[in-house]
Amino acid sequence: MSPRSASVNEEMRRRSRERLLQATVELVAERGYEATTLGDIADRAGTARGLVSYYFPGKRHLLQSAVHRFMHLTISAALEREPRSEDGRELLARAVDAVLGLAVENPVLMRTHMAGILQAEGFVQCPEQQLLAKVLRETVRLYGAADPDSEYPLLRANLMGAVFALLLPGAPMPHARLRAELFQRYGLGWELGVPPGDEPPGGTRHDPAAS
Repeated sequence: MSPRSASVNEEMRRRSRERLLQATVELVAERGYEATTLGDIADRAGTARGLVSYYFPGKRHLLQSAVHRFMHLTISAALEREPRSEDGRELLARAVDAVLGLAVENPVLMRTHMAGILQAEGFVQCPEQQLLAKVLRETVRLYGAADPDSEYPLLRANLMGAVFALLLPGAPMPHARLRAELFQRYGLGWELGVPPGDEPPGGTRHDPAAS
């Protein structure tokens, strides 16, 4: 049997890594961070235990990479869903709703992710985070930001703040209220993206004529 080509080996490594990332998201969402071991993740992914350490320096790094991938895939799917749109405001609204939706639908996973970022290891700069940053930066550019490179970190901070407020134990902010604040900040109509209800709370509907 002839040896596998470099491209085939690279594709196999990519698939193994993605299986580990997907397994991490699934298991942490189901069991929580502490109850999920690297062995559990390898078993769910159908890979050797040693591959986890080969690709990732530790469980916290693995989790951040997994969540960044999950966020990137979720936002990309929201941006590309039918009906397709080239309207920058609609695309930004979809991105905001996608991130808030992740927090609402996956509270254990996203709360664990936010807690990890606030620990000593801080924010992991991984390939998955770079893909997430790229899609959000491009969304900001299509929205019409004069300087996407400076506007993207501000959008990221606003989204992280909203996710934290949604998930704050004992005192969570309402999803609709946080969405309204973000939409007001960026001048987005309530009807854009995926509105959580028929009418915005507290008269926060954006008036396009005022822009």
